[in-house]
Amino acid sequence: MPRNHKRSSSSGHVNATTKKTKDKPTYKIIVLGSGGVGKSAITIQFVKSFFFSDYDPTIEDSYVKQCLIDNQIAQLEILDSAGQEEFKPMRDQYVRVGEGFLLVFSLTDRRSLEECYKLHRDILRIKDTDNVPMLLVGNKLDIRQSGMDVHARAAAASMHIPYFETSARTRHNIDENNRMEVRRRSQRVAKVITETISKKVQAKKKLKQNLLQLKNKNLL
Repeated sequence: MPRNHKRSSSSGHVNATTKKTKDKPTYKIIVLGSGGVGKSAITIQFVKSFFFSDYDPTIEDSYVKQCLIDNQIAQLEILDSAGQEEFKPMRDQYVRVGEGFLLVFSLTDRRSLEECYKLHRDILRIKDTDNVPMLLVGNKLDIRQSGMDVHARAAAASMHIPYFETSARTRHNIDENNRMEVRRRSQRVAKVITETISKKVQAKKKLKQNLLQLKNKNLL
């Protein structure tokens, strides 16, 4: 039977509606991919440093973990989603609330990589923007099929997103995957804030110029 856990702890499961912590930034990361590619294994390895080899299809698992990223404590809310097609409506809802996405495929299965193309398109469609933090993650590096890395790098290039290879079994790149995704999300937020401030400054300058021109005309 598929798993559907929603338990709460400081470094374990949390309800997906957990309130954001006041004194630290909170990032909602959604893990997507076909069934059996190792989404749960990657997530549990990152949160609990534990690898389980038995495949148990997930409906929905949510976790929270605090970690240090660029000298700042951040709280990650990680949702491990269902990979089965019958749960697609639920997946679309996760995409709507997600702030960053890990697109996971198996380095032993070319079809799971092709599924990531579809996920990428769905995310852009649902978010209605091209500016969405995403990371393509090739799992099962320890048993990778020959040539899969070439196809994966080409896929990442066509989607214009970074690519990482990892192994939930050996923990290779597990921490870096999530830290990189948070950095990308932080950079996007910082860019939006900077652009907003810049526009306000420019608007004030233009207003002052217009007022000065009106004042000069009145003097003439």
